[in-house]
Amino acid sequence: MPATPIIEYFYSAHSAYAYLGAWELERIAKAAGAQVQHRPFDFMPVMDAAGGRRFKDRTQAHVDYFFGREMVRWAEWRGLPMIRHRPTFHDNPLHLANGMIIASGADAAALSQAILQAHWRDDADIADRATLNAIAQAVELDGSALLLAAETDTVQAQHNANTQAAIARNVFGSPTYFVGGDMFYGQDRLDMVARALDKPFAA
Repeated sequence: MPATPIIEYFYSAHSAYAYLGAWELERIAKAAGAQVQHRPFDFMPVMDAAGGRRFKDRTQAHVDYFFGREMVRWAEWRGLPMIRHRPTFHDNPLHLANGMIIASGADAAALSQAILQAHWRDDADIADRATLNAIAQAVELDGSALLLAAETDTVQAQHNANTQAAIARNVFGSPTYFVGGDMFYGQDRLDMVARALDKPFAA
């Protein structure tokens, strides 16, 4: 019996482009009979290790295109509602949201989608405990239990391991996908992810 294909999914819980690709990723995985391994990471250490520019250091032209026009077009293309401004709470800590996704195990897809949607559709504060509890409950998960689990040493160790793995594997943004060790950066590469699940690209 052939092994189940794996998509390693590295991302942060506040990522605009992870939101824009989240449902398409699950559709592709389901069609291919693949398993998505959710690996939320601490965004800024990964960006710093890769030499990426912090938001405040980017040119206005870059911001207007990649975090403006490009997002508007992709939101329309994917049929996803999306706010037209940088989320109010975008710079708040992510360890709770990322930790809840890690702790949710087999329910990671539903919870991840709900958290990303709350941030990018509803402008919610995904560092706020009450907000995260409500998000989890909305997808029929035990928010209180997940919040407790998110801060355990075990879950935070996995969060750190995801971050270190992203750095070691030269991840430089969110979302990033791996299929058979081949890296695909950005939700605009999901068609290539689908192809790689069917037939790996030449080395």
